Amino acid sequence: MTGAATPVSTQREPELAGQTVVVIGGSAGIGLETARRALAEGADVVLTGRNPDRLTQAALELGAQRTAAFDASDTARLERFFRDLPAPIDHVMITAGGPRYGPLLEMDSAQVRQAISERIVLALEVARNAAGQMRPGGTLLLMGGTPGRRVGHGLGIISAATAALPPFTATLALELAPVRVNLIAAGFVDTPLSASLLGDQLEERRKELRATLPIGRVVGPADVAALAVHIMANTALTGATYDIDGGQQFVS
Repeated sequence: MTGAATPVSTQREPELAGQTVVVIGGSAGIGLETARRALAEGADVVLTGRNPDRLTQAALELGAQRTAAFDASDTARLERFFRDLPAPIDHVMITAGGPRYGPLLEMDSAQVRQAISERIVLALEVARNAAGQMRPGGTLLLMGGTPGRRVGHGLGIISAATAALPPFTATLALELAPVRVNLIAAGFVDTPLSASLLGDQLEERRKELRATLPIGRVVGPADVAALAVHIMANTALTGATYDIDGGQQFVS
């Protein structure tokens, strides 16, 4: 006698259910899409950004309940933000800041210091202030890039700044354990920041990438967001750098 077949459920539990995700720079682009993805996976999301109007619009779009408008490079304000944030939190992603291009000899000393230290100093300040409130197994997620790995005209200081991030990430992962630290290295991503940098050359760049990238399309913020949420959910990942550029570094 054969028993009735047991139905197989196609539903799955949200990957971040009951967890809190803080996105530093979450009002647009990769940060906004990561927040959207985290919410869809059951997380409670806290958005921060420098522009209050844009941050409010992002929160309304996503239905996010908690926001804080401030400049993340303001150390005192960053410290106050984490101090006032209800604990515990699980994941912190930093997308604030952007690449700095230009010939080295045209940069003054202050610009060079800022370009090299901007992301590292910000990550270090976030780590200092967030670590005590983070659950074991959570992750501090940093953003870097793959294009800066190649030295070339017009890239300037970005190659040195890019090279510093993977060992910094690995070292911080050891010091913050059991909180995890990981780095996403993205190539060109079709974001408002990219549009502002390229101006009327944006569409030409898109066409070039569609024609040359092995994946045959341009990488978007949602692609990076999917990787970010996977890194948050997979508690075996720490101290590592994850490239997401559609193969750009191999064909540039």
